[in-house]
Amino acid sequence: MRKREKMISLLLACTMCVPVFLTGCSGSDNADGKTVIELVQYKQEAVDVFEQLEEEFNRTHDDILLKIDSPNDATTIMKTRFIREDYPDILGIGGDINYSYFIDAGILADVSDYSGMADINQGYKDILEGLEFVPTEGIYGVPYVANAAGILYNREMFKEHGWEIPTTWEELVTLCDTIQAEGILPFYFGFKDTWTCLAPWNSLAVDLAPADVCQQVNAGKTVFASEYREVAEKIQALVTYGEDGPFAYGYNDACTAFANGESAMFAIGSYAVPQIKSVNPDMDIDSFVTPGSSDPNGQILNSGVDLQFCVTSACMDEGKKEAAYEVLNFLLADENVQMYLDDQSAVPCKSGDFSLASNLDGMKQYIVDGKIADYQDHYYPSEMAVDAQIQTFLINQDVDAFLAKFDTDWTRYNRDIIQMVADYNKANGIQ
Repeated sequence: MRKREKMISLLLACTMCVPVFLTGCSGSDNADGKTVIELVQYKQEAVDVFEQLEEEFNRTHDDILLKIDSPNDATTIMKTRFIREDYPDILGIGGDINYSYFIDAGILADVSDYSGMADINQGYKDILEGLEFVPTEGIYGVPYVANAAGILYNREMFKEHGWEIPTTWEELVTLCDTIQAEGILPFYFGFKDTWTCLAPWNSLAVDLAPADVCQQVNAGKTVFASEYREVAEKIQALVTYGEDGPFAYGYNDACTAFANGESAMFAIGSYAVPQIKSVNPDMDIDSFVTPGSSDPNGQILNSGVDLQFCVTSACMDEGKKEAAYEVLNFLLADENVQMYLDDQSAVPCKSGDFSLASNLDGMKQYIVDGKIADYQDHYYPSEMAVDAQIQTFLINQDVDAFLAKFDTDWTRYNRDIIQMVADYNKANGIQ
């Protein structure tokens, strides 16, 4: 019954009356005797890569026909299809709260027996496991690529001025003061688009709050007013080093300004590099972990699963596991992973000798060492609109009001999950 109720909640989360342009390719569909595997993925910016992968797979496989759909607003379309019990075979989704909902609704299949999981970086497997509302036996996603958020910087500008990469919060503040004193803008933010507020928020939070803070709050062990105060105060301080009126400029404005040398740094994720390079292809960009802590050894890279592949339960029920796993094997082939990395400046979730984009030079060791923590917003319910709350807080400059609202809204929008956690802990004797 609980899973059926969750299916209804997924429908309510969708934009009502969304037209479904995709037709299901699951079931016993065959094309010239081939088993059809439909993959629906949400990375619009990677459509060209997926078209190449689809073409190459179908060229090299005689018994399976791979169909990859990359619709606009893919997650909403997926949810609408789920309500109609029209399931793709494989989902290409991010490691965020929607993944948590899909597990709880029984939509995703356990892929514990998929041999390719042995090659996945343990840190990213742990991140997906941490997204489960309550511990759930099995593995439900195959991490493919990640991204990393921190601070992008103009490497040529830093070399010209002799600026050193900061390793503590205090060094970052000193660097900003130095850059500002030389008549250069330290940061461009572009906070008109509310989602951009989450980039510095997340990269500070991994240093300053427990990685499982959301789970702890759900279990009644702490409150955000305690755990997020330092994060709020430091993002508030960081904004003073940005452009005048950061709420009047959007993401594209910030990318363009940084690309044109109007700021030394940009607090954003690696996913912004293709957009920046589209403005200035020759720009020499590197990055470093946001030093939120005063301990130079206490810094953690903010990295989460940007794209994973999940096989649906319906695909398994239709006896297409072998074909689905063959598709996964193809996607995880080193040369195909590398093609994606080259196109998207992404981080591989698979262990191996991959070439990373030069803009990740300052983060490579953290990736190799697995010194990573997931984006805090991957646990936030969309209804809570945390990005807009952060923007409002940075405009109003009232830390106490922001934190109080955060706790109140969390209880409101996570009531069912909080009860689920309480029931699980009680049933399992967890205090």
